[in-house]
Amino acid sequence: MLKIAWTKDYCHKLPENHRFPMIKYDLIPEQLLHEGTIMAENIFAPGHLAEEDILQVHTAEYWKKLSELSLSRSEERRTGFPMSRKLVDREQVIAQGTLECTQYALKYGVAMNIAGGTHHAFSDRGEGFCLLNDIAIAASHVLREGQARKVLIIDLDVHQGNGTAEIFARRNDVFTFSMHGARNYPYHKEMSDLDIELMDDTEDEQYLDILSAELPGVFERAEADFVFFQSGVDILATDKLGRLAVSREGCRLRDEMVLRECHKRQVPLVVVMGGGYSPHIRDIVDAHANTFRLAREIYF
Repeated sequence: MLKIAWTKDYCHKLPENHRFPMIKYDLIPEQLLHEGTIMAENIFAPGHLAEEDILQVHTAEYWKKLSELSLSRSEERRTGFPMSRKLVDREQVIAQGTLECTQYALKYGVAMNIAGGTHHAFSDRGEGFCLLNDIAIAASHVLREGQARKVLIIDLDVHQGNGTAEIFARRNDVFTFSMHGARNYPYHKEMSDLDIELMDDTEDEQYLDILSAELPGVFERAEADFVFFQSGVDILATDKLGRLAVSREGCRLRDEMVLRECHKRQVPLVVVMGGGYSPHIRDIVDAHANTFRLAREIYF
C-alpha cells in the first residue's frame, strides 16, 4: 500500500505572505483523492519529532535556539521566516513525516511525504526556508536503528542540497548526489559526494541524458540499501526561480527514471517534494501529482 504523510493544517501554520506556493501541500492530496490515484487509507498524519532524533543531526546549541525562539536577527533572516512556535512545531511534524515514511518504505517499498525536502538546513543553522533537515534526520534514524547499512540521497531539486551535503560530509555510510542549477541559490555550494551543475535553460533532452548516464553509476558507488529522493519541480521552465527549461513531461520522465531504478534494485525509497515556484499553482500541483501517480503505477 502506498503510504503518504500529509500535515493537513500545513498552510495555516505559515504567515500570510508565505502561504503561496505553500498551498500546494493541501492541493496535491486533494487532487490525488479527487482523481482516484489515492484513497483516504493511503494517507497518514505524522506525529511530533523527538528531540533525540533532532540531536542526531543538528547541534544542541542550534536546537536550543530554535526551541526557545532565540535566533539572532541575522540567523532569523537567513531562514527566510519570522520565528514562531507554530513554525518550529510545523518543521518537527514534517520531519517526523519523513521519518515515519521510512518504516512504510521498508514494508511496502516506497512511501512519500507531501511536504519535506528541507535540504538547506545545516547541522548548526537554518537557511532558505529550512529549519530542520528532514531527510538527514530520517537517514540518520534508519542507520542508527540498523534498518539500513548505507543510504543514498538523490536530490534533483533545482537548488543544491547544501545543508544535507554539510551534515554528511564526513560519513561514509551516506552518499549525497545533487543535480542542480549552477548559477542558482545557494551561490556558495557545499561539496556533495557527487554534484552535477546545470547551465541556465537546460531542456528535457540534455537534462534526461545527463541523469540517465549518471544514475546507474551513482547506485553502484553508493552501494545503498535505502534511498531518499528529493523530487523538486522547480526544474520546470515555468518556475520563476528555477532558471532551467524542463517541461512537465520531462519532469515526469525524471521521476520515472529514479523510481524505476529503485524498484528494479528493490531498494526501499522515501520521496519528498522539495521546491516548486511556478506562477500558476496548477503547474506545480500537476507536476508533483505525477510523482505520486508514478509511484502507484510502478510499485502497486
